[in-house]
Amino acid sequence: MLEPGTRLESAIARPSKIICIGLNFSDHAEETGATPPAEPIVFFKATSAMCGPDDDLVIPRNSEKTDWEVELGVVIGKKASYVSEADALDHVAGYVLHNDYSERAFQIERGGQWVKGKSCDSFAPIGPFVATPDEIADVNDLRMWLKVNGKMMQDGTTANLIFNVPTIISYLSQFMTLLPGDFISTGTPAGVGLGMKPPVFLKPGDVIELGIEGLGEQRQEAVACPRSHLNQTGRSGRQSAARPLPPPGRLRLRRE
Repeated sequence: MLEPGTRLESAIARPSKIICIGLNFSDHAEETGATPPAEPIVFFKATSAMCGPDDDLVIPRNSEKTDWEVELGVVIGKKASYVSEADALDHVAGYVLHNDYSERAFQIERGGQWVKGKSCDSFAPIGPFVATPDEIADVNDLRMWLKVNGKMMQDGTTANLIFNVPTIISYLSQFMTLLPGDFISTGTPAGVGLGMKPPVFLKPGDVIELGIEGLGEQRQEAVACPRSHLNQTGRSGRQSAARPLPPPGRLRLRRE
């Protein structure tokens, strides 16, 4: 049991890359007015966006369209290059809950790549733990959900992924080497703020709760971006447990 006020860090530390898959649920593609992709849409997210599962969401300066996305994260455990779909899961260290926060104006309206709208500080809460593959009966059939201020916004299942986990790993490995500790975020179901009519976006004071079956839950409170640099006790101001950073690729696995 954690002592009251203890802050959880991100469940992974210093991946060489965060790779995200866009529009990977047909219902999400439909709500955003996009055609379901013929191949995975791949984009990157800055590793500086990583934070703990219950840290505050810091709404970026000049943001008016900060949005939520509950996603299944995959952590690579063994180097993968040109792997087949049949062998892809042999390269997985575990699975983890991720909220792929997005600033839609930065992402869509400012030109260039999506990475600008995906990489703001606190936009990648990861955790609370990494579940090893043997702890997940069927990664392709996990319920996933997200609430804003107690209202259910997303309620889906990984069974509706357009490209499932083995397909994604094999596909990515044709274009880049996946290293131990690398993190893949596999996409979000329908129910994001951008898809509402009219669209709904987050504001300071909003509370976001989310979870995936077998992977625990997260809770964030949205706060305005401070004028000064974020303090060193964690983005929420809660004291972080004092311990040295693990080496690159090291995972913080759940303890029973």
